[in-house]
Amino acid sequence: MQKLLSYPLSIIFYFCFGLCLVIFHPIQWICINVFGYNAHRWSVAILNWFLVRTTHILGTTYNIKGTENIPSNKPLIIVANHQSLYDIPPFIWFLRKCHPKFISKKELGKGIPSVSFNLRHGGSALIDRKDPKQALPEIKRVAEYINQNNYSVVIFPEGTRSKTGIPKPFSVNGLKMLYKFAPDAYFLPVTINNSWKMTRFGQFPLGLGNRIEHTIHPPLKISDFSFDEILEKTETIIKSNIKN
Repeated sequence: MQKLLSYPLSIIFYFCFGLCLVIFHPIQWICINVFGYNAHRWSVAILNWFLVRTTHILGTTYNIKGTENIPSNKPLIIVANHQSLYDIPPFIWFLRKCHPKFISKKELGKGIPSVSFNLRHGGSALIDRKDPKQALPEIKRVAEYINQNNYSVVIFPEGTRSKTGIPKPFSVNGLKMLYKFAPDAYFLPVTINNSWKMTRFGQFPLGLGNRIEHTIHPPLKISDFSFDEILEKTETIIKSNIKN
């Protein structure tokens, strides 16, 4: 019955979601080219407020826990498990004060209204996973950028989405570069739960009535740990709080 009901609701959702992306694409262009970085940042944040709200059409709700654990005015390396594309708008909206950037595959840097524009012009890193000579300098650049400006970068070290919520092994290369070139930063572990249920039937129709949780755990200061120590602690914290 839920799957049957999800067909018309998914159509309405995709229309509203796509409309937001199309409308905010020129808004972003105007903001960054006329008013600069902060105007563009806020245009992206407001876009993602709308994107979060469109998921309410599907009965989706959000529970963001642990915001008191976010250090103020510090560079942050936000490390999270990855369950669906719907993990991302809550980061941009609910953590907007942290100026979140992303480590993203280069394919997302073109062809998607608003999304591609923000990835190209908002300070994120677009990487070729098959080409370390391209990817590692990009990650180095964004690490130095967030370290200098007290911004944050979101990385999903599994490298790809888990379709069942069961976490995949963490890849170390990107995290190691961020650790090395953002020495003043904190690792901020975040556990995402139930986002995978949005696509339990695939991209169409979408799952209904999901309560997506983002749990923000206490930060780990890079200077207090070796890379191996902070990687182990971060991965253990994230994975031990995933609800299957």
